[in-house]
Amino acid sequence: MNHFYSNFDFQSHLLFKNLPVEEKKLVETFMEDIHIKKGSALFYEDGIPTGIFQIVKGRAKKFKKGFSNQEQIFYIYTPGDVLGYHALLGEERYQDSCEALDDLELKFISETNFLKLLKELPFLKDAVIKNISHEFGVLANTIAVLAQKDQNTRLAIFLLVFDHRFKTMDPNFSGIDLSREDLANCIGTSRESLGRSLKQFKDKGMISIKKRSIYITDKVLFYKLLNLELA
Repeated sequence: MNHFYSNFDFQSHLLFKNLPVEEKKLVETFMEDIHIKKGSALFYEDGIPTGIFQIVKGRAKKFKKGFSNQEQIFYIYTPGDVLGYHALLGEERYQDSCEALDDLELKFISETNFLKLLKELPFLKDAVIKNISHEFGVLANTIAVLAQKDQNTRLAIFLLVFDHRFKTMDPNFSGIDLSREDLANCIGTSRESLGRSLKQFKDKGMISIKKRSIYITDKVLFYKLLNLELA
């Protein structure tokens, strides 16, 4: 099952965590504390990158708007995740947007300082290259699910992934707490159609719902739906 989850996890929280102690301390000296209010943008499509972010508290969504102005959410960032370095390293404008789902506490490293760190810290440079390669695979897996799987399968995959990631990153996990609009935009459907799928899952005993929070109550049924080995 760990392989299943890693297929949909950027694992960017490991970028700094796995550095040698001295390199980690040096990185921390370049970090600035910033706060972003819920609903505000960390960056937006076609914007110019100025540095990178690491989430300390809260969540943010990575998305792109289509021709109909509807969002397609590709990822939900959680505490520990590092983001914003792809466009910076590619010397291009952002290709997508990132918005705070909660009030965010962040660490920020400016473009100049981050590029300096990459030159001086070989372990960090290697970790960033490896992580970019892994994230490309995650996005490919996500796109394949959105394009090839039916709605209930897409929903089951995203609920399992969110349940696993939110529990791992938050010791006070209290269910998959996302607005119905955001969850619908994750799986590429309307809120009304999402509601019908959630009701089917609830009627089958796969989930329970309290207010807007979703709890997985029978993972075995999820594994059977997705043809996954029980673990």
